[in-house]
Amino acid sequence: MTDTRRVLTVVGNRPQFVKAAAVSGPLRKVATEVLVHTGQHHDPELSAVFFDELGIPAPDVNLEIAGGPDQSQVERMATALGQVIADQHPDTVLLYGDTNSTLGGALAAEAAGVPVAHVEAGMRSFDMSMPEERNRIETDRRSALLLCSTPVAVENLKNEQLPGRIELVGDVMADVVAMVADRVRNRHEVLATMGVEAGAYLLVTAHRAGTVDTAEGLEGLLGVLETLRLPTVLPLHPRTAARLQEHGLRSRLDAIEHLTITPPLGYIDFQSLLVNAAALLTDSGGAQKEAYLSGVRCVTLRTTTEWTETVDAGWNTLTGLDAEAVVSALAADLPSARPDLYGDARAGDRVAAALRLAL
Repeated sequence: MTDTRRVLTVVGNRPQFVKAAAVSGPLRKVATEVLVHTGQHHDPELSAVFFDELGIPAPDVNLEIAGGPDQSQVERMATALGQVIADQHPDTVLLYGDTNSTLGGALAAEAAGVPVAHVEAGMRSFDMSMPEERNRIETDRRSALLLCSTPVAVENLKNEQLPGRIELVGDVMADVVAMVADRVRNRHEVLATMGVEAGAYLLVTAHRAGTVDTAEGLEGLLGVLETLRLPTVLPLHPRTAARLQEHGLRSRLDAIEHLTITPPLGYIDFQSLLVNAAALLTDSGGAQKEAYLSGVRCVTLRTTTEWTETVDAGWNTLTGLDAEAVVSALAADLPSARPDLYGDARAGDRVAAALRLAL
């Protein structure tokens, strides 16, 4: 039974919806949760389908703030969230990850004098050119409760000497991967739809600004895709589709014969494709981790990552958009061992317990 303590949770994009699936249930046993969707990902295939498939409670508030430059979007979110905080009177604001929604929530909570709890605190790529790195650092600086996925994150925060209380809780995405494992492993309908066979195709995602916002980045991505020799499935992010059109490069993508292009997928379909793929190529942070948790080789189309443990373990290779490096990474032997890096799939319970103590 919940009590009168109130937690205002801010979500806005796919990885945050997944994380909320692990936490909202346990949290609602110990507190009243007010779930706010900023609207950062507003397309049905990037938003509503995740709530439906993962049993996430419907948002209490949807701010419908999408698009625009990063700084403008963060400012609009902070202003709108400030009003929601004033209306809801939460005891804590709960934030996930490193998006504009995360930073907008941190700024709004700070202005209102409400403590912040940050899930995935302490993750660092040490690449300040990435908006996500700046977002996570600024959020950690404003957080009273720093909820860490890994010992590496704990050490990062200790080195930065931040004032918030540090808790090692494990990774909430591991909870969700474990939760859906039986549903996705032998669910081959989506493979048949894509015309691929288990273990004999590649799965690719690309959406980050550094990959898709310039002609140079898009041409590098296309060069990688053209070099691949296995059948390849690309769920095309709306941002990537728009940038390809803007730069006159969509026809080059469509001409790649071994490539199957699909709209963005729901969580279950994506996980089914991931767990049965020969490898994942991605610029996403969360997908790198999902690949590791599922025992799938990952090639990260970036030169840095916040999930450094996956690289150290030998299951993830950083290649940037270098096609030759991608080919080499795909040919390399995988380690025989896959250490348990992200906990025991009980992180959601630990997040709820830490919040209860903090409240």
